[in-house]
Amino acid sequence: MRDSSGSSRPGSRSRPLRRALVAVVASIGLATAVAGAVTAPAHAFAPTPPTGWTQVFADDFDGPAGSPVDTTDWQYDTGTSYPGGAANWGTGEVESMTSSTGNVALDGNGDLLITPRRDASGNWTSGRIETTRTDFQPPAGGKLRVQARIRMPDVTGAAAKGYWPAFWMLGAPFRGNYWNWPSIGELDIMENVQGLNTDWATMHCGTDPGGPCNETSGIGGSTSCAGTTCQAGFHTYAMEWDRSTSPEEIRFYLDGVNFHTVKATQVDATTWANATGHGYFLILNVAMGGGFPGAFGGGPDGGTEPGHPMAVDYVQVLQSSGGGTTPPPSGGRDAYSPIQAESYDSQSGVSTESTTDAGGGLDVGYIAGGDWALYKGVQFGSTPATQFFARVASGAASGVSGLVEVRLDSRGNTPVGSFAVGNTGGWQSWRTVPANIASVTGTHDVYLTFTSGQPADFVNVNWFDFGH
Repeated sequence: MRDSSGSSRPGSRSRPLRRALVAVVASIGLATAVAGAVTAPAHAFAPTPPTGWTQVFADDFDGPAGSPVDTTDWQYDTGTSYPGGAANWGTGEVESMTSSTGNVALDGNGDLLITPRRDASGNWTSGRIETTRTDFQPPAGGKLRVQARIRMPDVTGAAAKGYWPAFWMLGAPFRGNYWNWPSIGELDIMENVQGLNTDWATMHCGTDPGGPCNETSGIGGSTSCAGTTCQAGFHTYAMEWDRSTSPEEIRFYLDGVNFHTVKATQVDATTWANATGHGYFLILNVAMGGGFPGAFGGGPDGGTEPGHPMAVDYVQVLQSSGGGTTPPPSGGRDAYSPIQAESYDSQSGVSTESTTDAGGGLDVGYIAGGDWALYKGVQFGSTPATQFFARVASGAASGVSGLVEVRLDSRGNTPVGSFAVGNTGGWQSWRTVPANIASVTGTHDVYLTFTSGQPADFVNVNWFDFGH
């Protein structure tokens, strides 16, 4: 958390055993819309590891309201620097970190709250915790995935001036030295400043200033939270460190969408080895002021509002010995944040492929009548969902179309809603399509099913979500 500034396919497709065209239905036009922002449920459990992955660390932050974190898993950083380290944590931030439950505490509903506060004299306090373990790294030829479901401090505009929440990692050799940054590596999974609807992800390495990793800015990328803003709802922030590829790479995700990747070949071999040849520890904190907020207007000042916490639902670390696919973005999925189509728990007839849609990553394609995908544990809450939105594309031939349907808990149940889709201009020509659905509350397994009067592929799906 250092100072930072910041092709369409042909109209016809085939796959093994795809059925021949035997019927034609009329093409149906598309409407476009943007899903509205809705507040996400407060608590979901860390997801069950998918096949090929093992959980090596997790904290759901369950416990009585006002209680501290479990100090077998976490340790507090206090004051304004590491002992003997750079002043103001090396970033210029102005708060003093404490172990007080006024700054770091469980909320009794399964979330950790890290809350910046200001006293009558204008002095800021906040919280910063890091894992006691420092050995998080992928096995040889395998992968490591570090993820957390977080709602950033719910404050924007002038009242957010100086806020700097973060979820990040430092190389193990930093602990006890505190002067070997950035050569030992830093992986910023989520950073945000000034209440902006932006998630920054960065790898720091090499030498400071400048060097192969452009310090102090690092090798960074950014994206925006969709569905709900980063401040208004929970989102899943993740890093996947992959030693099963050549070159080795580190990928950053927001709600399951890969928006930034750093490859080993982007720097020299020595720099990469120095940054990745060891374990890491995890850090959660909310800083106030410093170089990064300074690049976006400075702060805090008299108009900054104290008392807005970063809420952390869970932190989870998964490991794969190789070959495991990217896990779904969350276990208890939020109906009101985008659910990535490729994060299905099971499916029949569909395939994943790279997408050119905003945010990149994968879409689910080669979809024809009779195909389906299952998404377990979608949480709708107590206020009924009445709308369904899906991001779709189609390069189907003239006269080829079908229905995208939503069914709950069983593929045999009657759809609660659906919309028709035909050619959108290409298999990567994306549209957000709305549909009304019967009122839904509670938690359900959601099936996307696909119905058509003919057997040809008729749609790709990138993501979907729901609205009130």
